[in-house]
Amino acid sequence: MTRRTLRHALTTGAAALALALGATVPANAQLIVKDPTNYAQNVLQAARSLDQINNQIRSLTNEAQMLVNQARNLASLPYSSLQQLQQSVRRTQDLLGQAQRVAYDVRDIDRAFTTTYGAAGGQTNEAMVRNAQQRWATSVGALQDALRVQAGVVGNIETNRAEMQALIGSSQSATGALQAAQAGNQLLALQAQQLADLTAVVAAQGRAQALEAAQRAAASDQARERFRRFIAPGRGYQPTDVEIFRR
Repeated sequence: MTRRTLRHALTTGAAALALALGATVPANAQLIVKDPTNYAQNVLQAARSLDQINNQIRSLTNEAQMLVNQARNLASLPYSSLQQLQQSVRRTQDLLGQAQRVAYDVRDIDRAFTTTYGAAGGQTNEAMVRNAQQRWATSVGALQDALRVQAGVVGNIETNRAEMQALIGSSQSATGALQAAQAGNQLLALQAQQLADLTAVVAAQGRAQALEAAQRAAASDQARERFRRFIAPGRGYQPTDVEIFRR
């Protein structure tokens, strides 16, 4: 085979192969060319976008949790002991207001010490007896008032115990700062109510003791006045003859 004949054979075979390939590939087929650099940039941009979305989700979650915490801190305490404490204070005040005779009033006290507990020098014998009876009744009434106030305060102890237990439970289960503060304020109010009861007891006892001391002082003054009148020359005791057995 000559060199010209071989070249012609190869040319003919290449043309036939090209025709065969052209017959098997569709007319609208396009070749896809991939750019690795562009693909990597697209992947990196998508990753950054996803990271930004995650950051936004975390930020919104933190803000939501912050709002929840604020709501807890602003939530009011569901329990209130104000009504019970006011009722206890009112009961004690009512007992103090029922004081007999010389009450807790400055004008009444001044009036009583001017008349009933006043100096016996200008009083008649009948007035001294009447004032002595009034002073005795006032002292007995003051002692009774003190005992009644003590009984009322003792009756408040059980109420105070129940309120204290409820307030401590509310304080320990408080979900926010406001509830804890309100529970603490109500515990302070309970202590104030207990101090008010203690003040009432001290006042009632002091009143009874003061009236008893005033009665003794008035009785002593009255005894001196009676003795003075008894030994007064010409107006005091005059001895007379007494006939015991008749003849």
